[in-house]
Amino acid sequence: MPSTIIRIQPGVLDFLKDLEAHNEKPWFEANKGRYQAAHANMVAFADALLERMREYDKLSTPSGAKSLMRIYTDQRFHKDKPPYAPRFGGRLVRVKPALRGGYFFRIQPGGRSHVTCGFMGPEPDDLRLIRQDIAYDHETWRRILRGRTMRSQLGELFGEELATVPRGFPKDHPAADLLRKRQFLLRRSFSDAEVLAPGFLDELVKSYRAVRPWFDHMTAVLTSDGNGA
Repeated sequence: MPSTIIRIQPGVLDFLKDLEAHNEKPWFEANKGRYQAAHANMVAFADALLERMREYDKLSTPSGAKSLMRIYTDQRFHKDKPPYAPRFGGRLVRVKPALRGGYFFRIQPGGRSHVTCGFMGPEPDDLRLIRQDIAYDHETWRRILRGRTMRSQLGELFGEELATVPRGFPKDHPAADLLRKRQFLLRRSFSDAEVLAPGFLDELVKSYRAVRPWFDHMTAVLTSDGNGA
């Protein structure tokens, strides 16, 4: 089946809009059928996305259903949180530890849908290796991040960062802006019309493929022993 046939239906966004306006259990239970239909559509879409991405990458995510995040929020420690998250989100996991980086997606009405690629919370050892590589070879980082295809698809690097350059690095290092980062993320946002368009799946694949030069570099950095071996 051509990828353009697999598309997100308007009912998905309509359900999420209504859920955001009526985020309570009685409303959700009364509209459970709408949720199930929207969820089934998202599973089919995620399955198609996973199938397409397996042509270009090695992924450990077993199915579209397994890629999706729960719509129910965890209220055990935050009783004041709404019971449901008015979005469909998910991720495709690369085979680890050999391959690094992750692909994320979120479907949320009001122009809040997006794909995000990168490193949400690097472990301390990984963060140390990343910063060492930036300090030693920031020219390669600049070149990759300025790549025309990747930049046109995913824009500028963003994420949480420190107020100052971390200890052990010169405060005036030419890559101080990169050394301060604790997260390394790239994102592309989509309007509701783009989400519902027949070619939306193709656009996600295009963005994910664009990030591979950076992922390939990061994989080399994070799977070496620090001496290039």
